[in-house]
Amino acid sequence: MTTPTIDVVDELVGVRPGDALDELRRRRPVTRDQLQASYDALFAPLDEADFPLDERLLVAAFATRSTADDATADFYADAARRADAERAAIVLTEASVAATAGPFGAYREEGLRDESTDGRRYEAGGEVREVLGERLAAALAHTHLLTFRPREADVTDQSRLLDAGWSIDGIVTLSQLVSFLAFQQRVAVGLRALAASPEVSA
Repeated sequence: MTTPTIDVVDELVGVRPGDALDELRRRRPVTRDQLQASYDALFAPLDEADFPLDERLLVAAFATRSTADDATADFYADAARRADAERAAIVLTEASVAATAGPFGAYREEGLRDESTDGRRYEAGGEVREVLGERLAAALAHTHLLTFRPREADVTDQSRLLDAGWSIDGIVTLSQLVSFLAFQQRVAVGLRALAASPEVSA
């Protein structure tokens, strides 16, 4: 599936052609283009067989809402509702329950163990798994792990995804999606902060 897209970061931040933020972003055209190209590759994929678009949007809604209640979270929540309203409602409720700050996790290295921190972990309950399906429920748990406890991710977690019906290619794309969303959300937050600064808004 391929469809032309607008510049999503511009939409998330409210950038308008010719304004101060637009001029600022145009100073780094490669970065701007690559960020949009990454979005297009993940959300207008040539092949959805291993990770259908509706699941991508549901994962995106969960990842961004569990991190922050901002324009990026709203964007993906709306997209998820359009793709699958029933499951989106559950995913967004789960995201609110799972929302936290991080990162957390245990260092394995001897010299870093004192810096280990513990925090919220997420697993879908039985009723949620029944409605979402084991495949999506496992993806949400993995998304939360990568978002908030990345240093704890290991082959055991990959095995859980495989057991839930994920392919290796699907797992790779899932990991790429979570990484992209974290970066995109931070870029949008940073640009909104810049937009509020007197130097840029003047």
